[in-house]
Amino acid sequence: MQALRYHGNKDIRLEDIPAPEPGPGEVRVRVTHTGICATDIEEWQFGPLWVQHGGPNPLTGRQAPLTLGHELTGHVEGAGSGVEDVQPGDRIAINNVLTCSTCFWCQRGQQAVCPSMAVAGLSADGGLAEFIVWPAGHVEKLPDSVSDEEAALVEPTTVAVRAVRNSGVKAGDTVAVVGAGTVGLLTAQAFRATGATVIAVDIREQSLATAKSLGADHTVNAAGNAAQELLDLTDGIGPDIVVETAGVAQTPIDAINWTRRGGTTVLVGIYSATPEMNFNEIVGFERKVVGSVAAGPGDMAAAVSMIGSGRIRVRDLISAKVPLERATEDGFNRMLQPEKDVFRILITP
Repeated sequence: MQALRYHGNKDIRLEDIPAPEPGPGEVRVRVTHTGICATDIEEWQFGPLWVQHGGPNPLTGRQAPLTLGHELTGHVEGAGSGVEDVQPGDRIAINNVLTCSTCFWCQRGQQAVCPSMAVAGLSADGGLAEFIVWPAGHVEKLPDSVSDEEAALVEPTTVAVRAVRNSGVKAGDTVAVVGAGTVGLLTAQAFRATGATVIAVDIREQSLATAKSLGADHTVNAAGNAAQELLDLTDGIGPDIVVETAGVAQTPIDAINWTRRGGTTVLVGIYSATPEMNFNEIVGFERKVVGSVAAGPGDMAAAVSMIGSGRIRVRDLISAKVPLERATEDGFNRMLQPEKDVFRILITP
């Protein structure tokens, strides 16, 4: 089969490799769609950051070179021994996070910070290929209300669900989402579904217009005086919660500074730079800063339910579909452009 493989910094290659066969407890999935995430671009240009390197992952035994792609969906084609709950023909989304289930953190329900965590496309072969083999207990069946194309955005929707759950949001809170890319727009919708008032912040008018069309109550262009605009929209108090999803050096600093006294900042972005922060902005105003990175128990099921019910709309975020053989030229290179006019590009094997 063909697969897009990560070998190292600025080195991804479309290669012919053997198609995988399922072992006990595993299913073989014919991939239908895989989204290109900003993390994939960052790994390609600045990594390896999250791609397993320097030694094998303790759960999968794998390290680079690896097949990229952690936002994927497909149809079950076969199963290994011991698989009962998933059948050939099932449409599924891959729950891309594997954890050990036995460590201090897993035993306390904090699987998202398991030290042995493995992620499809980063520490195991991912979905930029024709087939993937994955544990049957880590796939999510799809209802008819979620199409194959929409299912490719289930994984980033779980990131949004996780951010909501980590934030402590209450109905009536005001939430500013900094960065109206794909994850930011999903996060804004997830917070809107809780009854919060949502403000989308970005520098791209296209993103702000999309945020408004997807239900954001207000938008703020960060190229202007965003701090003052946020104060004006909150009676001079500031947002109760600010969620940072942009992942550039200045935005986590802005997110903390824009959070009201005693409020909560949730950091979701993955950073390729190292910001410098005046921690007195946290201590002096008793702000809480929370990291939010990966799915926990129930997050993916909630994401599928929210997409299926229309509470989170993802179709507007699908900008293009590209065949696997053109993934680098028409996918990765296009995502790299500073003035890119896309949210998610889906790769179709």
